[in-house]
Amino acid sequence: MSNDVPLVYAFDHKHKRPPMQLKDLLGGKGANLAEMTSVLGLPVPAGFTISTDACRAYMAGGWPEGLDVEIRKQLTGLEKKMGRTLGDPTDPLLVSVRSGAKFSMPGMMDTVLNLGLNDESVEGLAKQYDDERFAFDSYRRFIAMYGRIVLDLDGAPFERLLDTAKEWDGATTDADITPETLRRLCARYKEVVQRETGTPFPQDPIAQLRGAVEAVFASWNGDRAISYRVRERISHDLGTAVNVQAMVFGNRDDNSGTGVGFTRNAATGENVPYGDFLINAQGEDVVAGIRNTEDLDALERAFPKIHKELMAIFKRLEAHYKDMCDTEFTIEQGKLYMLQTRVGKRTGAAALRMAVDMVAGVKGKGGWKITEAEAVQRITAEQLDQVLHPQFEGTGKVLCKGLAASPGAAVGKAYFTADDAADAADRGEKVILVRSETSPEDVHGMQVAEGILTARGGLVSHAAVVARGWGIPAVVGADSVKIDGKSFTAGGVTVNEGDMLSLDGTSGEVVLGALATKSAEPPPEFATVLTWADKIRLGGDFKVRANADNGPDAANARRFGAEGIGLCRTEHMFLGEDRLPVVRRMILANTPEDEAAALEELRVVQKKDFVEILEAMDGLPVTVRLLDPPLHEFLPNVDELEIKKAVSGLTAEEEDLLRAAHSWAEFNPMLGTRGVRLGVVKPGLYAMQVRALMEAAADRVAAKGNPIVEIMIPLTVTREEMAEARSWVEQAIEETTKGLKKNPTVLIGTMIETPRAALRADEIAEESDFFSFGTNDLTQMAFGFSRDDVEARMMPAYLEAGLLKRNPFETIDVGGVGELVKIGAKRGRTTKPDLKLGVCGEHGGDPESIMLFREAGLDYVSCSPFRVPIARLAAAQAVLAGG
Repeated sequence: MSNDVPLVYAFDHKHKRPPMQLKDLLGGKGANLAEMTSVLGLPVPAGFTISTDACRAYMAGGWPEGLDVEIRKQLTGLEKKMGRTLGDPTDPLLVSVRSGAKFSMPGMMDTVLNLGLNDESVEGLAKQYDDERFAFDSYRRFIAMYGRIVLDLDGAPFERLLDTAKEWDGATTDADITPETLRRLCARYKEVVQRETGTPFPQDPIAQLRGAVEAVFASWNGDRAISYRVRERISHDLGTAVNVQAMVFGNRDDNSGTGVGFTRNAATGENVPYGDFLINAQGEDVVAGIRNTEDLDALERAFPKIHKELMAIFKRLEAHYKDMCDTEFTIEQGKLYMLQTRVGKRTGAAALRMAVDMVAGVKGKGGWKITEAEAVQRITAEQLDQVLHPQFEGTGKVLCKGLAASPGAAVGKAYFTADDAADAADRGEKVILVRSETSPEDVHGMQVAEGILTARGGLVSHAAVVARGWGIPAVVGADSVKIDGKSFTAGGVTVNEGDMLSLDGTSGEVVLGALATKSAEPPPEFATVLTWADKIRLGGDFKVRANADNGPDAANARRFGAEGIGLCRTEHMFLGEDRLPVVRRMILANTPEDEAAALEELRVVQKKDFVEILEAMDGLPVTVRLLDPPLHEFLPNVDELEIKKAVSGLTAEEEDLLRAAHSWAEFNPMLGTRGVRLGVVKPGLYAMQVRALMEAAADRVAAKGNPIVEIMIPLTVTREEMAEARSWVEQAIEETTKGLKKNPTVLIGTMIETPRAALRADEIAEESDFFSFGTNDLTQMAFGFSRDDVEARMMPAYLEAGLLKRNPFETIDVGGVGELVKIGAKRGRTTKPDLKLGVCGEHGGDPESIMLFREAGLDYVSCSPFRVPIARLAAAQAVLAGG
């Protein structure tokens, strides 16, 4: 680390660029605190940010040299601004220590409040505010939080002692506990620390501060933060900033409070501010769901002037960021302070509505608007996915009702701990996670749940925020739910672990039993945004196709906006109950006549399938891949037949199938007799498929249709192989189209799915009209990974350990597989400049991968029908990113 580059910056530091552009350095929270302080001049408590550079240095080699000096220097400046000294026994300055990564990770890392309190300064705080209850309430919060986060203690002993204190005083809420009981509670908390750690609770405020900063740094690599980053595809290398800020106290008295507010409704997108608020509370009371919250209307009734001031700040923030903002605020004895802002997370329906509304613009004084291109760039793949979530078809007797925190319908069995939910999901069960409230420790159970139900918490509680971000239906704050171990009661009904629940995250209702679901109806803004995306995408000449193997899927793909079929897997047509026996007869054929008869039966049914597909995609290209998998996949399992043979014996037909299965069995079938190699061994098979396809195309021409056919030969690795296969296809085309007045449009190409094919693409292009990159197999062969084996067992460990930044089967490996795609595309076009290029692996529906495919010069991507809208959006974003 260069000595002239600071590691710590005050919120009012004069940066050369607007702080909101410095999230790489200051983290999202620090950048926005600096923006509110130095640019907008909002009422923000003073503080400083320890940069992400310091965190990365800490992760690389421990506590950075010189960091203590910089922190002391900034702390001195903060003490001067506030007129108080950290931990002073008579007039103490207290601070909060909060994480703040570049990308928002709500609840995933650690926060410490009220730092600077000790046995002496708590007495000074009590005298300073003439309020012993407030001082010792703040101290007990600090001891428990420091114990859990910095000293890594279990929080349960603190919670039990708090419950005992409330029972002792007959208190219903924390705010009702007497000062004397709070003083005793602090002593008991310190005894827990002494007993569990073997050392007294730290009294030195500077040591407390270093411990808290180090805990926040360390929390970057905590299990829950790693799990969150893996799911959200956030790099493990970024590190977090740490924000040290002068405390203001929402738990000061009944003229104080704390809240979280959104400038628009994050669930619906309606241009109406909303949020959660509590009187006489600190911030964690709101977001942790410890107490049921009130809305902003309650804030207006209790603090009308502050409500008016807050609404004015909301308008300024929206105009400045040109987006919906999420804020945290505190009121201390009638004065409003802004503790945080960021561009707010939102549901898919809300994102679409906001984007369209913001293109229309905000009228009046200080009005603003965004462009269609900006609107398209704001929508994510996950948000489009959410509006396609299923809804319930009917209704049932409502068991309970809470706040509608995250939309969609979910059906599953009730489980009451994250561990039990994760175990059940591993067994293949659909799960509804039921909790009093969730915490970051529940993330592993939340991410596998179909839906989430909590008894406590508001619309910005941990459960609500995480569920919305992940598109998981959620109902929170259902206070009629009374949980007792592995059951709960509501409305006089007891629900036990394993009982089925139906949860509606749109209405907030929960029904006992399983309701039928139906597909979602996307809002009108869905079509509007995709129309804008298509205008951008097609202006950049970048198409989106679908992978479809039958008429209904092809029709559905077209309904979702697909501009053709990029991959029709003909092997899927062989798996029907009426077709598999015919395929097996072809495999078992002992004479050319028997094989020809079986192939003729297959030709008839394949032709019917091709007619349906070409009709659904009339006027659009259809890429048909000739048979790819090895023939053993169409035969029974060898081990199962051998067991049956030993136990009960086999029929004559089963004996034949067993011999064939042994004959076609291979040690590594993925690299065995499949693709074009199968065509070499059984040339009649490919000829039959081409005849069926061309006859279907001829029928469509006769019906005044416009079939556009692309025949794809799988797994070619040499020019000679491609030339041989092309000759079979051309011969079959010639025989089938002889005598037609108008021949269908036909291209012949191949799938590039091995590293060798990508590296020799210039040679293979001599015999090809198009390439389609099969990135699934290309990834397997480039990494030497068997997808069927590594994803469940090895991949999670690799991602959590940071050995891979991404799952390469979900997002293209930029430096490896992505580079092979670029090389193959460039070399193919070097030989044949008009070579058509596409991709048809699952990466074709992944937004990050699409960026690379656009950069590589591909003409189209292809994905599953339901991913087509996402690919349309991502392709437009790729065009915009490429200029």
